[in-house]
Amino acid sequence: NQYRVVNVKITSAENPTERWHLYTVSCDQEDALKIQSHLKPKFYAHFWKGDDVLVIFKDKHFWMSHFDEKTWGPAIEHGLAQGIPKEQLDFLLDE
Repeated sequence: NQYRVVNVKITSAENPTERWHLYTVSCDQEDALKIQSHLKPKFYAHFWKGDDVLVIFKDKHFWMSHFDEKTWGPAIEHGLAQGIPKEQLDFLLDE
């Protein structure tokens, strides 16, 4: 509740447990990192400004370039090790 929500998108999966709730929020880097301790296992959040992307997992965070997928490797590997399916590690940007 402490973030300014810019947009909300809920996916249309028939099974409610498979629906994603995607929130676009406005915050600074310090605030983004504060959510790390609140993330559930197998969940992540990502924030961006321009090409810079911050990916936050419960136990670790990564900086990467959205337009240079070679920089995504460590975040993807960490997500896979956490049990997150590869297709969910696409770090989509709502621009």
